[in-house]
Amino acid sequence: MKNFGGSEREAARDGSAAIRIGDAGAQEEKSIWGLILVVFMRVLAALWVFQGLSQWGAILTPREPLFDQVNGLFGAAVIFFAILDLVAAVGLWLATPWGGVLWLFSAIAQIFAALMIPGFFATAWIGVNMILIIAYFALTWRAGRAREDASRRR
Repeated sequence: MKNFGGSEREAARDGSAAIRIGDAGAQEEKSIWGLILVVFMRVLAALWVFQGLSQWGAILTPREPLFDQVNGLFGAAVIFFAILDLVAAVGLWLATPWGGVLWLFSAIAQIFAALMIPGFFATAWIGVNMILIIAYFALTWRAGRAREDASRRR
């Protein structure tokens, strides 16, 4: 049986400790970069919910029979993004590490789908995804640096 210390015991009782980023027991200073990262992730989550729901709209309410008119790769991509985009959006909204990873996977998959499946995504979407990925990495890096600087000051 593990013997919990004071802060570990409090973290074990805290129900939201599983979705916190970083050490759940530490009382870290809130940095502006961490806040900007969370806001950015929530805006991305809203965008990815919209994308996921538009894919589900193509499945559930097509103007013409979708899977009869398109090739199998196009239909598989619709189903793939209908599921992945919504799951990634939930993870982004919760600001969890797995949400960021799923979102990165989804964004990279969208870039490849735009290149490999003509007409599935607009070509401009490649550039938008690249900008979003670079912004995500930059904000994550800045938030991590701010957290390291705050822990060094202690």
